[in-house]
Amino acid sequence: MRDEQGVGGSVPRLSNRRQPPTVRLRRLAAELRRLRQQAGLSQDDVAEKTNVNSVTLYRIETAKTKPQLRTLIALLDAYGVTGTERSDLIALQKEAKQRGWLHSFDADLPDQYTALISLEAEAQQAINYESLFIPGLLQTEDYARAVIRGVLPTATEAEVESFVTARMQRQALLENETPLRLWAIIDQTALCRTVGGDEVMRAQLDHLIQQAQRPHITVQIIPFSAGAHPGMPGSFIVLKFPLDDPDVIYIDSMAGDLFLENEGDIQRYNDICEHLRAIALSPADTAALLASPREGH
Repeated sequence: MRDEQGVGGSVPRLSNRRQPPTVRLRRLAAELRRLRQQAGLSQDDVAEKTNVNSVTLYRIETAKTKPQLRTLIALLDAYGVTGTERSDLIALQKEAKQRGWLHSFDADLPDQYTALISLEAEAQQAINYESLFIPGLLQTEDYARAVIRGVLPTATEAEVESFVTARMQRQALLENETPLRLWAIIDQTALCRTVGGDEVMRAQLDHLIQQAQRPHITVQIIPFSAGAHPGMPGSFIVLKFPLDDPDVIYIDSMAGDLFLENEGDIQRYNDICEHLRAIALSPADTAALLASPREGH
């Protein structure tokens, strides 16, 4: 268990700085934590079943260390994980040190901890730029349902409701004792597209105004008068973490969830955020603009 104990063996220690966890390692940690809780086991229970001591298990479940393959297999056996889920987690373990990840679309994702959900739960701040939609963390249930039905026209009602439930559960992060700090930058286009009908849109804009008044939420609108800007190619989220862990960039693409962890990409998207904040309306002017289109819906 050399990796899990952080022992360098004969390899000289070049730096005391901890290597930050990758998206894959964070996802693996979140899944193992979820599976243990789902099995109704405490960390001490798992230690008795697997001989993986509770300190090591804590480090694995908090993405502070990568589990060795034999350790992972012992945990999966203890949690009764088989089939595709087991093979997916073993693949995550093998790729845990790789940065950057395109996770293909899976209609069953709301039933599990997706990478985005687990990352948001660990983040201190999220900067979310949206070009066409109201940000997911600020959507009403009816608006979210209309968005999902429109974006996924072949989804069954059960799948739509599963996605809606997952989106609403994400919003609990804004209600925590130490809530996620959210900075939402929204292109004015998102305000003008009537999603779900006039009544749904009016309620969504009212909700957005209310949320923008909360101390941990900042909302800015980029008006049409700003012209072309760096956010036009597409929406993204910059997730910022404690302990000096590097940011992660999340992009929801047609191919699936794309996570960027390269230092150059992180700098580029942070630069874009600064530019978008600068050209967007102030929070006060944003509140006035948000109120103005409601009569038209």
